[in-house]
Amino acid sequence: MVSITEAKKVMKKNFLGPEELKQVVLILGLKISDKIPAIPYTREFLAKIHEDYVLILGVEKVRGDDKLTLNYMRKVLGVDPSEKEPCFYNQDWYLNEKFASETTLENKWYLISREVVKASRGIEPKQALHQLSNKTALPSAILTAYTFFAYYFATGGEILWQHDFVWCEDFDNNGDRIYTGRYIDPDKINKNGFNIHRHLSIRPCYGCVELIGN
Repeated sequence: MVSITEAKKVMKKNFLGPEELKQVVLILGLKISDKIPAIPYTREFLAKIHEDYVLILGVEKVRGDDKLTLNYMRKVLGVDPSEKEPCFYNQDWYLNEKFASETTLENKWYLISREVVKASRGIEPKQALHQLSNKTALPSAILTAYTFFAYYFATGGEILWQHDFVWCEDFDNNGDRIYTGRYIDPDKINKNGFNIHRHLSIRPCYGCVELIGN
């Protein structure tokens, strides 16, 4: 185990504990637990990965004891970059989905990579996880959004997964996997905003219609 003080020294800007989350507390109304959990990593381990990962304290509730959810964050941060940034991308398809309206975080420390793993690019998440470490897991959509915005505020505007999409562990009501991220469209077609999408699974209702040529 490592203390918060030691972890902060090792992780530097990639450490987001109670002190570093103060601005996020003000903006999102986070309710940080009085009982800060122990960090379940050694100093030596963190020293090896400190440049590539973010160590962040999870928060379950906001003022009024409501859950910290994607929908709550969207309501507070908005969807119009011309009004304020950072914000969510202007989509509403997920508002009634459980992963957006109910799923929250735990009062524990999360360790999530700052970049998309190269070996996972362009392949299905199940295949990617099979190729990676047995300890690798997919984050929840709420964790990716929470980390993205907290890191942005804590670092004065640094953008995680700027042009990349991140596979998540969540599925929508139809069983389609959720992916998030890509705040800036490299083609400059879409406005800035934290994206939340679903990857359509092939089901029997998908098929072709025949077009008979002359």
